[in-house]
Amino acid sequence: MSSITPRKLLGAGALAAVSLLALTACSGGGAASQSTATDSSGGGGGDSGYVISMVTHETPGDSFWDKIRAGAEQAAKDTGATLQYANDPAADKQAQLIQTAIDSDVDGIATTLATPDALAASVQAAADAGIPLVGFNSGIDQYQDVGALMYFGSDENLAGQTAGERIAEAGGEHPLCVIQAAGSVALEARCAGVASVVPGTENIQVNGADDSAVVAALQAKLQQDPSIDYIVTLGAPIALDALDAMEQSGSEAKLITFDLNADAAQAIKDGEIEFSIDQQPYMQGYMAVTSLYLYLKNGNDLGGGQPVLTGPSFVDQSNIDAILPFAENNTR
Repeated sequence: MSSITPRKLLGAGALAAVSLLALTACSGGGAASQSTATDSSGGGGGDSGYVISMVTHETPGDSFWDKIRAGAEQAAKDTGATLQYANDPAADKQAQLIQTAIDSDVDGIATTLATPDALAASVQAAADAGIPLVGFNSGIDQYQDVGALMYFGSDENLAGQTAGERIAEAGGEHPLCVIQAAGSVALEARCAGVASVVPGTENIQVNGADDSAVVAALQAKLQQDPSIDYIVTLGAPIALDALDAMEQSGSEAKLITFDLNADAAQAIKDGEIEFSIDQQPYMQGYMAVTSLYLYLKNGNDLGGGQPVLTGPSFVDQSNIDAILPFAENNTR
């Protein structure tokens, strides 16, 4: 895979941990969900007995989060921990879910920080209760400010900039950047990164929880403005909606996306999507849980005070054949 040089490299301790672990590897409105996965059969860490809560801003039905959860569940199995997973895309509801985990006296909490200001009080409440909390997926620039111990995810500003560089090199001048969840710092950073390189970038807000609404909004925009030469979607399901909108509008724009699912990976192989910028969500889920296990068991700090980067990386025609099987297996 063709990796993008990150602004902050993994610390030596984090690299060692990743080597030791042999790792193989964002959204709108909707209802909250909670579930528990228990595995004390052993695995790499034996039966630790730890209870770890994972709280995300997942919109139900977004396939991206299946990979986050698959990685977290594998980490729980490998460490003999119990994983409690809960999600709500509404910031206030996510804060309540973190408080519920605190009240349940879990051993550790891993949470996304898509709306860090709204979650700051809950993160502080975890610290006050003596419960270690790590951030992942969203909030790379804010996680230390709100009090999270560690962070696992992509540098989204850098990701957007590198996408913009490839668009500019191909002659693109008027990209349309599609934001599917209002207020998400990660999504806004991606579009800002593209715009920093291609000043003609235009943003459009859509409801990522409603595929038909996304298609209709993009179709109307593309018909109204044929000068749009690139579409930048910020999630694989939105990329598939964009393909429908492009067909229905007759747009000749080129499509790139962030993140992967099996269908988007196949579309890259088929030449319908030029490339994806992958943040490796399976790894994010795995490392978030495993970092809490190592912190609780041995006082380890993966990253040594710096974010541990899981991306960004390009997935395109040059490496899709190697990556497609993993996408189909729900680990990439």
